[in-house]
Amino acid sequence: MRHQSFITVALSILVTSFVFSGISNVFSQQGLENGRVLPPAGNNVTQEHFGINMRGFYTSMPQSRDFKVNFPENYYDSSFKAIANDHNIDHIRYRFYWESFVRNSSAFMKEIEDVANMADKYGLKVIYDNHQFHTSSWMNPSRGNGFPTYLFADTKLYPQDSGGTPKSPAAQTWWTNWWNNAIKANGTDGWTLQLDFLKKIVQAVDKHPSTLGYEILSEPQVHTVDQWAKIGKYNSFLTDGLRKITGKTIVYSMNIPIDLKSPIKVNAENLAKMTPHNKQNVVFKFSLYGIPSDGYQADKLGLFENTSKLSGVPLYIGEWNNVKRVQTFENGKSVWIIDETMSDINQAQANKIVNEFKRIGVWGAAFWEWSFVPNDTPNFNLANVTTDKVTGKESIYPTKYLEIVANAYKNALSQSENETIALPTTTG
Repeated sequence: MRHQSFITVALSILVTSFVFSGISNVFSQQGLENGRVLPPAGNNVTQEHFGINMRGFYTSMPQSRDFKVNFPENYYDSSFKAIANDHNIDHIRYRFYWESFVRNSSAFMKEIEDVANMADKYGLKVIYDNHQFHTSSWMNPSRGNGFPTYLFADTKLYPQDSGGTPKSPAAQTWWTNWWNNAIKANGTDGWTLQLDFLKKIVQAVDKHPSTLGYEILSEPQVHTVDQWAKIGKYNSFLTDGLRKITGKTIVYSMNIPIDLKSPIKVNAENLAKMTPHNKQNVVFKFSLYGIPSDGYQADKLGLFENTSKLSGVPLYIGEWNNVKRVQTFENGKSVWIIDETMSDINQAQANKIVNEFKRIGVWGAAFWEWSFVPNDTPNFNLANVTTDKVTGKESIYPTKYLEIVANAYKNALSQSENETIALPTTTG
C-alpha cells in the first residue's frame, strides 16, 4: 500500500508539473506572463516607466561657453525630493555630454555620483543619457553641446562655428565620417573612445539600485541611405561593449532629421536597421513634441510603432511635450523653429498624449524637462528658480506643469490597474 501510495503521489506531481508547464508554454507563446502582456521577443523588460528629463550643471557644461545663471544650492536634493513626492513619476532621464566630461572630468563624475545617491535616497530610477545637440559646441558655440573638441581636429573639414545642425555641410561631413568610424584621436577610433567614456559612467553608477539604464547617443544625424545599417553596426559595437560590464537596460535612439519625405527614406524598415544585434533588455527611444491625433505627429507615432514591431524592441518616448513650430529661413534654407508664444500644454492635452503612449504599449516615457536654466517656452521647464533678495540664495520649486505631467501618468497607471486580460485556456 505504501508503495502504491508513493507511485500515486509521484504521478500526481508529474501530471501537475506537466499541466503547469503547458500553461507556462502557452503564456510564453502568446506573449503573456502571469496575465501581463510581454514586450516583443528578445527582451526582458515588462514594466511601464513614466518619468521626466533632467539637466545637470558640470555634466552639461559645454567646452566653448559657461552658464549665465547660477546653480541652485542643494539642487539635486531639492529636485529629487519634489519629484519623488508624486509616486506616479518613477524615473529621471538624466542627460550628460561627453565634452562636459572632457572639460572637467572630476566635477563631472562627482555630479554623476551625486545623482545616483540622491536617486537612491528618494527611490527614483535613472536612465543616464549620452546627449548631443547640434553635434558639439565646437561646431555651434552658441547652442551646441555633445562631442568633445578633439574629435574636430581637422579644422579644414570642420571649421569652428560652422554649424552643427543637419543642414550644415560641415556637420554632414563629420557625421558621415563618424558612421564610417573614420574619426580618430591620438590613433584611436571615435567609437572606441566613446565606449571607454561610457564605461566610466557605468562603472560609477551601475551598482546603485536606482540605475535603470544607459542611452548610447541621443538623436544622431543621418544623411544618406547607406548610413542606417552603419548605425546598426555602431549600436551593436557599443551594446556589446557595455554588456560586458552591465546587464541593465540599454537605450538606442531615433535619428534626426525625421522628415518622412526626405531622400534618406525615413521608414520602419530603415529605422529597424539601427537595432543592435543583441536585443536583450534593449529599448528604442524617440521624441514626440505634439499631440499625435492626426497629421505629422500621428504619422510619426505610427512610424515608430511599426519600427518596434519590425525590430522586436519596445518603445521609449525619451522626450515628449507639446510645441508649435513656425517656418523661417536661415541662409536661404527653410527651418522650423519653436514659437514660444504659441507653445503650451494643459491637462487634457497631456492626458491625450500619454493615453496614446499607453495605447501602443510603450516601455516608458519621459517629459521634457526639469532644469535650473530658464526657458522661453514655459512648458519646457518643470522647475522654477527663485532668489532670496536678502541672502541671494537660490531655491528651486516645481511649476504647474509637474502636476499636469504627474496627473497624466496617474490617469494612465489607473487604467493599467483596471485592465483585465483574458487568460489562455489549455487542456491535457
